[in-house]
Amino acid sequence: MNENSAADKPDLGQIFRLFNEIGIVAQLSGAAFEKVMPGTMTLPQFTVLNHLVRLGDGRTPLEIARALQVSKGAMTNTLGHLERSGWIAVRPDDHDGRSKRVDLTDSGRAIHGKAIATVMGEMAWIGDIVQAHSVEQVLPVLETIRKALDARRS
Repeated sequence: MNENSAADKPDLGQIFRLFNEIGIVAQLSGAAFEKVMPGTMTLPQFTVLNHLVRLGDGRTPLEIARALQVSKGAMTNTLGHLERSGWIAVRPDDHDGRSKRVDLTDSGRAIHGKAIATVMGEMAWIGDIVQAHSVEQVLPVLETIRKALDARRS
């Protein structure tokens, strides 16, 4: 992580405003996403599918819960819905009989792709109000913040 000089550090008020805006954007975008999700998919279900698409199959429910910072009970509930929908398969761990592994099904990959396309269509209007160079500038900042927060969690 790079260290800023004292003159280059944002003040605490700016940092609060930044996180406040991120929180509001997360709330508003989550509600907008959930309105257009395909079928009965919820945002937590999409988040699990997206996690598995990004990082691959074979994760344990506990690994997914920790990565998404939700309780094991909440994850069990979400995985149950995903499994009943046919979007994931939960199987015994090959090496540990007490543990389970989660795999995306073909149907899960397809519904994830449909959800991404739908969300992209829903958010296309943002391109009319935010210029490409602004997005290019903010993405590295958000990625840096995400990585720093991820590294600090226990």
